[in-house]
Amino acid sequence: MQDKTIVELLKSEKTHVDVTVRGWVRSFRSNRFIALNDGSTIKTLQCVVDFENFEEEILKKVTIGAAIEVTGTLVESQGQGQTVEIQVSKLTVLGEANPEDVKLTILSPKRHSLETLREQAHLRIRTNTFGAVMRTRSKLAFAVHEYFQKNGFNYMHSPIITGSDAEGAGEMFRVSNLDAKNPPLDENGTVNYKEDFFEKETNLTVSGQLEAETYAMALGKVYTFGPTFRAENSNTSRHLAEFWMIEPEVAFNDLDANMDLAEDFIKYVVNYALENCADDLEFLENRLLEEEKNKPEAERSEMKLREKLQFILENNFKRVTYTEAIDILKRSKPNQKKKFKYIIEEWGADLQSEHERFLVEKHFKCPVILFDYPANIKSFYMRLNDDGKTVRAMDVLFPGIGEIVGGSEREERYDVLLQKMKTMNIDEKELYWYLDLRKFGTATHSGFGLGFERLVQFTTGMGNIRDVIPYPRTPGNAEF
Repeated sequence: MQDKTIVELLKSEKTHVDVTVRGWVRSFRSNRFIALNDGSTIKTLQCVVDFENFEEEILKKVTIGAAIEVTGTLVESQGQGQTVEIQVSKLTVLGEANPEDVKLTILSPKRHSLETLREQAHLRIRTNTFGAVMRTRSKLAFAVHEYFQKNGFNYMHSPIITGSDAEGAGEMFRVSNLDAKNPPLDENGTVNYKEDFFEKETNLTVSGQLEAETYAMALGKVYTFGPTFRAENSNTSRHLAEFWMIEPEVAFNDLDANMDLAEDFIKYVVNYALENCADDLEFLENRLLEEEKNKPEAERSEMKLREKLQFILENNFKRVTYTEAIDILKRSKPNQKKKFKYIIEEWGADLQSEHERFLVEKHFKCPVILFDYPANIKSFYMRLNDDGKTVRAMDVLFPGIGEIVGGSEREERYDVLLQKMKTMNIDEKELYWYLDLRKFGTATHSGFGLGFERLVQFTTGMGNIRDVIPYPRTPGNAEF
């Protein structure tokens, strides 16, 4: 007797063998046909019951959402939509699901909005949409590691609790075990962090980049892939308070090599998803097509989901300087007709998502890498160009998403970095170790950060970032 997953059975070329399979009931028609799903695939396996050979009491318990085990013979299917089915000889109900309770949950057969599904995030994974998204997420995570391991990178676990603010934005979650209502105070009446667990102010990390740089300058090529946190009060479809970041850092790479790496990496993982998530991507594509039927023609996507993914693979990313981009945006119709929410008036403006998407979707009609940004809108660690006003920064912009990657060549010159830190009021004592890298065998080095959820969002076509992470953390929401 073989215990098999449904995905294995559906691929099986052997029939007339006895098998056992376990899963959750998706439907039970005519007291005869059970559609069973075990999460291994989006597809269900039809299990055919001869109801005359089973007790009525058992069959009554075969309800939507119930967990069951069936044993029987795998045979060629007579029905449409599947190649094989099980002729059931034994059926055991492992966990009941009361039909009255099911009616009140998202497990009921009717179509639910994504907002409703978020309210039952502990059950939404049972739906086809979220099963497809999360299996794709899992495959993409594997592809991330496979790419870097195949290319000689070392995986580094950067700290989650940190005393430094890598982005200099100050939007961090504080970590403390002091009494919040009655913290110890020093002689100036301010909180005395010397009495805290780490004896200093600490936070949840916003990025593993700075620590990854220290490892790149010893191991050559490293990457981090872990959770990061932003206490940014952004209630949008693009932001999360807790999300996963992929951050490679490479010694001796300049900005051009960094752009090459980002493009090659993205193409690899997208291709991996196309090759290994075919059924799930087909379902998600059809779901999007259904959704778009309700939209005006002008708002519908020009490409189907898998076409869009294929387009990424087949086209070189267009490389454009920030200065060129500003000129294009200033002359654009949406800017001249004041259709942009943020009007571009002069060089130095911080580009918003609407500008990034215009460049990708309307102007170039392909992925875009913008580089050489104004120094005063970018982080302190980015290498200053010879013009003294731009830095060796780059952002990769994608259709439907905007920025998916942000990176730079790092400032490797001690004096220049120290001056930039002073200008931006960044405590050099706090980051003495980061400055030390520039004293002991400094060299050109580069890296980037890719928000994993934005990659999943792009690959699955989901419109809201809260729907591509198991339990989204957003302002006012830390449920589950």
